[in-house]
Amino acid sequence: MKSVNDLVTLNNGMGIPCVGFGTYNEKGGDNYKMILDAMECGYRYFDTASLYETERDLGRAIKDSGLKRSELFLASKAWHDELDDIDAALERSLNRVGTDYFDIFLIHWPRQFSGDDYKERDVKAYKCLEAAVKSGKIKAIGLSNFLPHHAKNILDNCEIKPVIDQLEIHPGYTQEAAQSYLKDNKIVPQAWSPLGRGSMITNNLLSDMGKKYDKSPAQIALRYIVQEGIIPIVKSGNKERMIQNMQIFDFAIDDEDMSIIRNMPQSTWLGEHPDFNIPDRKSNLNQ
Repeated sequence: MKSVNDLVTLNNGMGIPCVGFGTYNEKGGDNYKMILDAMECGYRYFDTASLYETERDLGRAIKDSGLKRSELFLASKAWHDELDDIDAALERSLNRVGTDYFDIFLIHWPRQFSGDDYKERDVKAYKCLEAAVKSGKIKAIGLSNFLPHHAKNILDNCEIKPVIDQLEIHPGYTQEAAQSYLKDNKIVPQAWSPLGRGSMITNNLLSDMGKKYDKSPAQIALRYIVQEGIIPIVKSGNKERMIQNMQIFDFAIDDEDMSIIRNMPQSTWLGEHPDFNIPDRKSNLNQ
């Protein structure tokens, strides 16, 4: 890999850029400008969701960027309270972004609350997305925050294999068991919050290691993720940091240092577990 837009081949043969840009809504920030800046910096893979309330901002930025739809890789997600009518959720997301199709559309979260019988609902929603693949509204289906037992429910009961699964992954929280399961099933893991909501920027171990490679702690963390065969979803409202997050392809972390990072003590888990710490946020169906 030489740049953020070099492609990883998915299990359906489709190529996906090896780094994505996340559009999670920062309250009080200018999400439209952030996305447009990212496009100007060279990012072409953008990850949004109905929950983020940035789909319209992404659509405006695409229109004003002058980029063709074919130059972009777009992903969005349906939140857990949209799964009972995921067809409508997909249509809302398409309309907000102003596109005829998504490259990937994901189920954002597997459960609605702890202890609920999620399996039948997830399968029903997923089968609707399979129909959307066949109709051309989406090119591929992905998962987000699905642990192995959640993903197995889909693999056992559905026809089209998911191409990606987005999980919280960063140094200090690597989810090795989930990674192994996904790779064994030819599902590409993606890392949301690959810098641990900024905590990696001040991590002492990564800072010391960065001196060896003449790189920032954030660049060490992102390079580690890429070398592990994971696609990071990066995000910054600062244009200089956007560029720095792209500069991770001119060096490689050696095996010993990869092992050191892989075995860091657990830290900076954000506290959202898809079985036990389910976010109570609701999607805005009228946004």
